[in-house]
Amino acid sequence: MKVNPLYLAGEYITTAKHLSIVNPFSQQEIAQVSLADKDILNQAILAAESARDAYKKLSSAEISAALLKISLRISERQNEFEDTIIQESAKPRRYARGEVKRAIETFRMAAYEATRLPHELIQLDDAETGRGMLGRVQYFSAGIVAGISPFNFPLNLVAHKIAPAIATKSPILLKPSSKTPLTALLLAQFIHECGLPKGAISVLPCSREVGDLLVEDERIAVLSFTGSPDIGWDMKNRAGKKKVVLELGGNAAAIVHQDCDLDHAVNQCFTGAFAYSGQVCIHTQRIYVHEGIFGDFLERFLLKTKSLAAKNPADDNCEIAVMIDESNAMRVELWSKEAVLQGAELILGGKRQANFVEPTVFTKTGPGMKIHDEEVFGPVVCINPYSSIEQAIDEVNSSRFGLQAALFSNAQNIIEQCFASLEVGGLILNRATTFRTDQMPYGGIKDSGFGREGIRYAMRDYLETKLLAF
Repeated sequence: MKVNPLYLAGEYITTAKHLSIVNPFSQQEIAQVSLADKDILNQAILAAESARDAYKKLSSAEISAALLKISLRISERQNEFEDTIIQESAKPRRYARGEVKRAIETFRMAAYEATRLPHELIQLDDAETGRGMLGRVQYFSAGIVAGISPFNFPLNLVAHKIAPAIATKSPILLKPSSKTPLTALLLAQFIHECGLPKGAISVLPCSREVGDLLVEDERIAVLSFTGSPDIGWDMKNRAGKKKVVLELGGNAAAIVHQDCDLDHAVNQCFTGAFAYSGQVCIHTQRIYVHEGIFGDFLERFLLKTKSLAAKNPADDNCEIAVMIDESNAMRVELWSKEAVLQGAELILGGKRQANFVEPTVFTKTGPGMKIHDEEVFGPVVCINPYSSIEQAIDEVNSSRFGLQAALFSNAQNIIEQCFASLEVGGLILNRATTFRTDQMPYGGIKDSGFGREGIRYAMRDYLETKLLAF
């Protein structure tokens, strides 16, 4: 089988060590990819250091044009990107198509933001020593960025590392997920054509050991990681003086209040629970429904869930397919069995065949159960009643995670109370917890990490403040 080269600072390199890429649906090997070693990583860092001077000579108009060109090239090759995402991640086509469209928008938004980097003029004469003085504040690239992206959005989460880096003239070394590197390498082809300095971008599939060097190398100024909490917090501890941005997933909850549009709430929660088999950081894992409508909600939710059947992710009408691998499917099955032994009521699903897990619905779940406390990252949802909005808020806040939550209500006092009290990075009103657009500040608190994605907000993490006093 032909070995795909990695992308080293403008050059395509084939190495002696390879990574096998398996289609999660067919279980067939679809490609082999070259792996970077310590020497290649060092070459990429040296090239990135050299690229910084070349970057400084480019105008914001030239940077914006490069980003627009990347957006255009993705648009021209949408089908190829879709098929690649489906092949290596088993993401249903409808969701792969949406991801490609979002990546097109992400680079387009970055092109706009590249021409409006933050700056300000401040008066310094409100202090006696500053009489007659002004301050010009500008923001410049902090330096080289290390981006580490996960498997579940192999294009758009890569875009959320690379696009802000280009917009801020920051060279970036990207380590894509070992499960899904093909999409990132395909994107590198179009970045190669856009006229950026050699060394501005490297896409380096590599082992965990080589990836750890990205975390620890002092020549790298910013680490942006999306992945599991245990790995992310460990990286922060080893990152030294770097700026660190962590998007570490969540345990998203939805509150369904008694005044909501019930059918709409059911449809949205259903999508949030089972899109891409729940392998989404803001997957709707816990649903709290007012006791006055709990029975009706549960009946309608179960009716929709029973209609879900596993299909080939390449089919246009596929809504749910396999999980990324069997080990994760086995983990979800184990957590479900543990919950039953702990007193949870399994209403639907719970069975596994290879790496497919049935859409699974629980009630009577609570603290101490992994499906309630941890990020399940699978097609499992816990639905429980509440009597007061204060109780619902306490239930949502009981999690160690705080990424996003949803509220289904039209009562302004309830909306304001939840917005002020819920301990999350974002509250989504009358939409699924999985709602996200690519310009909004996206990120969480508590064990969900810190820092924000969203082009303008990610750019801030890649920049340093500089003052000219005159």
